[in-house]
Amino acid sequence: MKFPYSQKVLEHFKNPHNVGKIENPDGKGLEGSPACGDMVAVYIKVNPDTKIIEDIKFESYGCASNIATGSVITDIARGKTLDEAKKITWKQASEELGGLPPIKAHCSVLAVEGLRAAIKDYEEKHGLITEKEPTTEEVVRSRLKHVMNPLTGLDIIRTNLILKTSVEDGVVRVVVDLPANHQFAPAIKEDVMEKLGSLWDVERVDVVFTA
Repeated sequence: MKFPYSQKVLEHFKNPHNVGKIENPDGKGLEGSPACGDMVAVYIKVNPDTKIIEDIKFESYGCASNIATGSVITDIARGKTLDEAKKITWKQASEELGGLPPIKAHCSVLAVEGLRAAIKDYEEKHGLITEKEPTTEEVVRSRLKHVMNPLTGLDIIRTNLILKTSVEDGVVRVVVDLPANHQFAPAIKEDVMEKLGSLWDVERVDVVFTA
């Protein structure tokens, strides 16, 4: 049986580039879930004048393909403008790695989505979004699918940790089914506020715990 990974994939898997977390990143994106087998977090630092990605790092939970694609995607994106980095495709990453087994193609998609989410996060925080979609409860719940529940490794929507959401006059209210003194409550609150606070028409995010 032929080994499914190219030499390039193995090189990036054994010695991945740009691994780690950037403290106080200009933008960050999280895609996937540990419980589903693969997750990628991407962090970027952007030159405010040139909009060039000057630093980029990633954290990965998953297989060799996941780690290798995170490594190569960050290599490709470094030094590019945000607009150029948006155009990076999963096919480009796969080709750079000498091909991936078809069953692992989603890993390269995940890394690209993580990069695009980090870019979108930066653009929202800096008022660069041109198509301004009104924030609805549907938008809020979609955003909350990218907040992990540390108790399970799945997101807080799928694990029914969110009891209620509401959007009114620029104020988003999120009710979380956890006591305020729970060990994970501060981290969940911070993630929720970060995911929602950068939306263009949101003035305040209230995170309420049940006890």
